[in-house]
Amino acid sequence: MVDTTQLLLKSNSSDPVVPPQDEEHHSSISSTIEECLGELNWTQFLQAVLVSFSWFFDGQQTFITIFTDEQPSWHCTEQGGDSCNTSNMCSLPKGSWAWDGPTKTSMISEWGLECENSFITGLPASMFFMGCLIGGLVLATLADTSLGRKNMVFFSCLLMSLSSFIATFSINVWMYSVLKFFSGFGRSSIGTSALVLVSELVAKRWRGRVGVLGFFFFSTGFLTVPAMAYANRDSSWRNLYLWTSLPAILYCVLVHLLVPESPRWLLTRGRKEEALKVLKSITSITESNLNLAISGMSLEKEVWNIDFYSALKILMQKKWSSRRLYAFMAMGLGIGLVYYGMPLALGNLSFNLYLSVTFNALSEIPSTLLAYILLDKFNRRSVLFILTILSGMSSILAIMEGKILTRLQIVFELISFFSACTACDIVLIYSTELFPTSVRNSALSLVRQAVALGGVFCPMLVAAGRNNKFICYGVFGLAIGCGGMLGVFLPETKGQEFCDTMDEEESKEKV
Repeated sequence: MVDTTQLLLKSNSSDPVVPPQDEEHHSSISSTIEECLGELNWTQFLQAVLVSFSWFFDGQQTFITIFTDEQPSWHCTEQGGDSCNTSNMCSLPKGSWAWDGPTKTSMISEWGLECENSFITGLPASMFFMGCLIGGLVLATLADTSLGRKNMVFFSCLLMSLSSFIATFSINVWMYSVLKFFSGFGRSSIGTSALVLVSELVAKRWRGRVGVLGFFFFSTGFLTVPAMAYANRDSSWRNLYLWTSLPAILYCVLVHLLVPESPRWLLTRGRKEEALKVLKSITSITESNLNLAISGMSLEKEVWNIDFYSALKILMQKKWSSRRLYAFMAMGLGIGLVYYGMPLALGNLSFNLYLSVTFNALSEIPSTLLAYILLDKFNRRSVLFILTILSGMSSILAIMEGKILTRLQIVFELISFFSACTACDIVLIYSTELFPTSVRNSALSLVRQAVALGGVFCPMLVAAGRNNKFICYGVFGLAIGCGGMLGVFLPETKGQEFCDTMDEEESKEKV
């Protein structure tokens, strides 16, 4: 699952109304860019593909710990004899059991962490999502202010890939966890920055069509993880980080050399010459027409862009906005637990791990398409309520034991994950509709961080669920089900126009 709402957000909130243009009116930045970009050409399309490919490596690093941090299977040895009749290896004497494969296939078996508590075994994955959470807050405004879109994609992807590469040389779980934190910190802004850059390299009418490239690359990256893990099943877990990080580092070099900066961002920073150079390289409009369009542009008409931290203060001051924000963050937390936790917990089920991860990755693509269909046909509150309850019930059913129910565990898991993916798309789109333009970016960023917070807790629950499945699947189900019920108390937005200011939204709330 990926952040589809950033696409809608950029389409609705960052395109100001263009005033009539005549001899006494300079054109705005938005109207100038629309005029200069023109129709989609091969140069723009290939640039969009190259930028969107960053999602591919994002998908790999997000789910790689499913295999690198998984506890391998084991068996009793002849030395164990009749005393080896338990499913808990830690209660057996040393030498009475052995791993089915080499100890180097997982960081748990290599470092002897099989009998450590769930906090230790789940720490690396939790630190990755903690890095995503903190990175999302720290890096929230850099793409709009000092670094720009291209540099944000470059540095974020480079930090993620370098941290993953160095992780291959980890000597213990503590060093590994710190490197996973930096990997998550860098990863936090890749998707958003890449999608914003893609949307600003093409005209408005093409944004929706090129924006979906990132979603499919993310799912494709997720799909490659089980394939590589299967090919590496008898080798060191460190190889997975090498196979994913080295191509990502090479990709960063290509981004630095071949990808242009957003011309819109350059113009808002007053860098007209650089913007003109970029436009010359990606459009088919003549140089004279480009010079004429940019010379007649007024920077004073650019839309006011509120700072993330001042927007947070404004959101907390209003009772109606803080109530909505808390509800969305609670839903995001529950959805994040299931979205990130279900793939990580697949090793706890009685099903082939490689196939089950592949099924989960494949389900992301139709879930995105279903979200668009449901949003078009039905109201948000009802769809969100049904999806979260369905996901919660399916998650709880996945812990049921029995001759038939055990075989159905993977079916319930897939239903829960698929529903959570669809609910995640809808809750993010819903949140963009319930907050005014002036604070919409900031509100959406907070909801996304709540989803990431769910990813922080789920690895520890998954580790604890190896001995008691309810701690894993039961908690997941209760969290997403209870969080989804809060959506019933939110206003419906289907078919309604966006508000632009807090006062306008507050007046609408009172009515």
